[in-house]
Amino acid sequence: MTTTIETLPAAPPRSPFRAWAAERVFRYAVRDLPVTVSFPDGSRLGRGGPELRIVRPSAFFHRLGAQANIGFGEAYMAGDWTADDPAAALTPFAARMATLVPAPLQVLRRWVDARRPAAERNTPDGARANIHRHYDLSNELFEAFLDESMTYSSAWFEPGDDLHAAQLRKIDGILDYAGVRAGSRVLEIGTGWGALAIRAAQRGATVTSLTISVEQRRLAEERAAAAGVADRVTVSLTDYRDAGGTYDAVVSVEMIEAVGEEFWPAYFATLARVLAPGGRVGLQAITMPHDRLMVTRRSHNWIQKYIFPGGVLLSVPVIEEQAARVGLRVVRRRSLGPHYARTLAQWRARFEAAREQVAALGFDEVFGRLWEFYLAYSEAGFRSRYLDVWQFGLRAAG
Repeated sequence: MTTTIETLPAAPPRSPFRAWAAERVFRYAVRDLPVTVSFPDGSRLGRGGPELRIVRPSAFFHRLGAQANIGFGEAYMAGDWTADDPAAALTPFAARMATLVPAPLQVLRRWVDARRPAAERNTPDGARANIHRHYDLSNELFEAFLDESMTYSSAWFEPGDDLHAAQLRKIDGILDYAGVRAGSRVLEIGTGWGALAIRAAQRGATVTSLTISVEQRRLAEERAAAAGVADRVTVSLTDYRDAGGTYDAVVSVEMIEAVGEEFWPAYFATLARVLAPGGRVGLQAITMPHDRLMVTRRSHNWIQKYIFPGGVLLSVPVIEEQAARVGLRVVRRRSLGPHYARTLAQWRARFEAAREQVAALGFDEVFGRLWEFYLAYSEAGFRSRYLDVWQFGLRAAG
């Protein structure tokens, strides 16, 4: 079998005027960037730096003109452009994300930005479909590039840490924020492949972990049994909105990005509803600048189309506001943004080293380039500090 999350258009949409306009905007945008954009005719743009090679200029600019951000990623998938180090080449673009397009042309956003498909709304049924498209691709795919804990979120590195040690440090940081210890009743929203639930159970806690991924549940249960904590870990195929019970600690690591703006109130209401008096919440969330969130919140980008359908990043002010509405307040926080850049760089290196293994699983070359771009694009976001990731400790206000 050959597998991709979405089907790449066989040929770029043809619109000579839009392609012409896209080329003008692109040339204007890169003229002062610390990159080298090279063309087949030997011409170059930029102030010098990591090289981005345009292989098929006509196809590249037609894709860019058709769907801007989405087209840029699709052009990489199709091989219309390439780079020896795509993360390095993309970082200068990410650093100037807000100003790449000249201010007078920002008003044209509504004509070039794709709109979010209604089918990707994170209703209970929609959320299951969205999660299935990514997390149920293949457990073996994720095993190919994650560390042995199968942790798919930012690590927290200290000197001497390898990726595995850094992932356990991150998990311990969240458990500490939530006050998890022997005897704690813990609710985890978003199981992943069970690493956090296992770590909490090894502290002596009893864990109920919620997931809506069938594949993740299966492997998480197997891993909990192998770790000898199956009696203290229950993995439930349950939507967070249906969570029941009362818990001393609620933990959730990089799941909130999949909730969607429409359902942020329901997510935070769940945290408050299930938290016992005096309980704590440990939350890890990827964030973007608040002003950029306000501008892009209704747009549909490449990551949403090909990687995380229905996903929307939050900002720190939004997290604080949503928490306050349900009587919670942030009492502790730490930023791990640079650590995520390092995590993604290691994942990308591991994925590239495992390309033959990935192909043997049935994933085609376009899928390989898709994931290469996804990991590099994300790394660039954190390297430039356009993106950040935070660990939050929350408690009831008052």
